[in-house]
Amino acid sequence: MANMFKPHSYQEFAIKKILELPELALFLDMGLGKTVCSLVAVTQLLWDYFSVSKVLIIAPKKVAESTWDSETEKWDATQQLKISKILGTASERRKALAADADIYIINRDNVVWLMEQLHWRPTMFDMLILDESSSFKNPQAKRFKALRKVRPYFGKVVELTGTPGDKLMDLWAQIYLLDGGKRLGRTITEYRNRWFEADKSNGYVVYSYKPKPGAEQEIYAAISDIAFSMSAADWLELPERIDNVINIELGPGARSRYNELERQMVLELPEGEITASTAAVLSNKLLQMANGAVYDENKGVIDIHDEKLEALKEIAEVGRPILVFYAYKHDRDRLLKWFSYAQELKKPEDVDNWNAGKTKMLITHPASAGYGLNLQAGGSTIVWFGLTWSLEQYKQANARLYRQGQQQAVIIHHLVTKGTVDEQVMLALQRKNAGQAELLAAVKARIKKYRTGVE
Repeated sequence: MANMFKPHSYQEFAIKKILELPELALFLDMGLGKTVCSLVAVTQLLWDYFSVSKVLIIAPKKVAESTWDSETEKWDATQQLKISKILGTASERRKALAADADIYIINRDNVVWLMEQLHWRPTMFDMLILDESSSFKNPQAKRFKALRKVRPYFGKVVELTGTPGDKLMDLWAQIYLLDGGKRLGRTITEYRNRWFEADKSNGYVVYSYKPKPGAEQEIYAAISDIAFSMSAADWLELPERIDNVINIELGPGARSRYNELERQMVLELPEGEITASTAAVLSNKLLQMANGAVYDENKGVIDIHDEKLEALKEIAEVGRPILVFYAYKHDRDRLLKWFSYAQELKKPEDVDNWNAGKTKMLITHPASAGYGLNLQAGGSTIVWFGLTWSLEQYKQANARLYRQGQQQAVIIHHLVTKGTVDEQVMLALQRKNAGQAELLAAVKARIKKYRTGVE
């Protein structure tokens, strides 16, 4: 039986803005109900205002598979909406595209394919919803370029996200897809030259930029008529959140092996300025080792220690359902081997089973479960088996349980291997400062340690 939708005041505001504005960015914090607000507004636009006829929604894969249609069925105000999911094989996608529906949903990885299909009928859709618009923050990405070409054919565009990106630079591409560059400039270069200055550079090569004094306020003022931000802390009484750091001690053998591998990797780096890509490669290796295993040059797996697995085993003995975030494929393989009852999040049914209390341990990569999935009914315990440098990914992943509708205190365990790069990542996350700059600093500290002997 469908639930009656009784919007909160902030949801009424969000729906009103979707109805009124032809271009809109809703930066609603995780758990504030972006999906239902959009569906209610679409229902009114279709049958009360008659201003749209077919709506295209672009979303992350797992969200496209299950979130939008389950939300449609959940509420009395939206049950009449007909949805066609453009997923699966090319022939299945073409069939779904040809189906008669009100809303068509496609995952973001198939955007380029869809735009190629629409080249002969670009006006098929008159409204576009970008679910997690931060997926389009890179102006060099194929999906952004493909969407930019057909953007003028949509009479109404709505962007939804909890976090528009880790950096202020991430805003340009998202706002461009709304207004074609009216507010922040027609090119990323124009935007950068106006509001940013060189931060890290080597001669004429600039590796990163930082906002000029007052730039953040000016940028937000420039988009204030079409972009609205709401924080869960301002509107909802969420349950208690308990962040717990579990320090993992390596035994003498594992510590010696870890230190030697780390030393070898650092000393193999070329002399000179360390680039972001070089630092990322080394950081990935170090994080893998902190988790307990590492890929060799032939993609084989070298086991180093099982300490994080042992720690997770102790947490699991409490008996509560656990959502586990892993970082690498060998993490996943080792987790599934150790915990025979664990279920990897792959299909919509896995979400249903978790929320129905049928799954004791659900494991997934934060990038796969970081957007849109409602998992709060299935449990209240998160374990970060492998940490991430992405603050956006970290916040989005935690919001799968720590969100509206959660009835229990949420416990977030972080498995941190002492004396490894895990400690730098954890500190950056706690300071809400995780990102490329912190990654570079952590790597440079290790280079200094092994090349000069100075900690």
